[in-house]
Amino acid sequence: MIPEDISIKYYTYDLPAERIAMHPLPERDSSKLLVYKDEIITESTFDKVDTFLNEKCLLVYNNTQVINARLIFFKESGKKIEIFCLEPFQEFADYNTVMTSTSSLRWKCMVGGAASWKGETLVKNITHKNSTINLEARLIEKVQEVFIVEFSWSHPYTFAEVLAQAGVVPLPPYIKRKPIDADVERYQTIYAAQQGSVAAPTAGLHFTDAVFKRLDKKNIARLALTLHVGAGTFKPVTAETMSNHIMHAEWIDVNLATIEKLASFEHDIVAVGTTSLRTLETLYWLGIKALDNPEIESLTLLQWDPYKLTEQTIQRKQALQALISWMKNKAAKKLITTTQLLIVPGYKFKMTDVIITNFHQPHSTLLLLVAAAVGERWKELYRYALENEFRFLSYGDSNLIFIDQGLMVTDVPTGM
Repeated sequence: MIPEDISIKYYTYDLPAERIAMHPLPERDSSKLLVYKDEIITESTFDKVDTFLNEKCLLVYNNTQVINARLIFFKESGKKIEIFCLEPFQEFADYNTVMTSTSSLRWKCMVGGAASWKGETLVKNITHKNSTINLEARLIEKVQEVFIVEFSWSHPYTFAEVLAQAGVVPLPPYIKRKPIDADVERYQTIYAAQQGSVAAPTAGLHFTDAVFKRLDKKNIARLALTLHVGAGTFKPVTAETMSNHIMHAEWIDVNLATIEKLASFEHDIVAVGTTSLRTLETLYWLGIKALDNPEIESLTLLQWDPYKLTEQTIQRKQALQALISWMKNKAAKKLITTTQLLIVPGYKFKMTDVIITNFHQPHSTLLLLVAAAVGERWKELYRYALENEFRFLSYGDSNLIFIDQGLMVTDVPTGM
């Protein structure tokens, strides 16, 4: 099977609207947990996730923090303009530098009501620390499907502080309600640290301090990395085959020390969410690129790169060591780049043994990723979840999937 020829029509299911979780449960770790291991499906609750994991495995999570990316402005006429901040408009975005900036910034944005925004400066007054901040937005240009907007503000506050006061929690489009105060805390993992995402890495929403304590007792180590989740994560596949689908690119930020720890680890790696998994797998393929060409000037990953690179037997330690050497030659303490990695059936996982993930939308690249991990059995997982009152999508329940590393590449499967 050629990955580009995969037809998305086979990766769908009937998701009733009432099965989409509109609110989180009162307790994060009380969510249901579907466990898939050795082709067997069992059911539990997330507070018992430790009982299914092997001792000495490594839990890798995405410590990105959701920003209040949705900004509402009003023109003098009263017309509403909604600006959704996607990502900084610069070549290599160190989000920490961007979010702590106290000067003007340019962002790639989606704009609601753009047709009526004729270039005039929009102003939003907000109160912060007993002072008034004048946040201004100026439309610079349109580049393909996004707008470049320049933000400037009064007073020496950081852009993070300004967004926290002026913006709104960017709930996913399928949550058909306005954000409430509780979403500020609940649409965020308890370990969120690096500001930059416009959507939560939702597999991590189930974790609590109590869960971490149980993992610690089992000698399960933890390691953080960063992928800033973009709005493209909600973009359905509309092309008939994947060859015509453009995978969204997202920023990753991983310390050299983190990569060194991954290179030295010899037990199972558990990815908390598809974002952590895609970051882990990206590190491997960047290592392959560095191994093939140690003098390469910059490293980034395009969606079909893993399927075109000639690697067959190189282990993760060797690939990561090549990446480490490349970074040291560049005197780089961290790797900041973009990944466009698209994981579809036929992909061979190089870094990840187990994945914790929520239930995903029909016709989505995330559903393709699950199918890559378990093959045609994804239908049984989702059928079980639908028949047993599991809650779906961002605020929904979770899966613990032990990846079937022995899957064979076959012809495009028939539908559900």
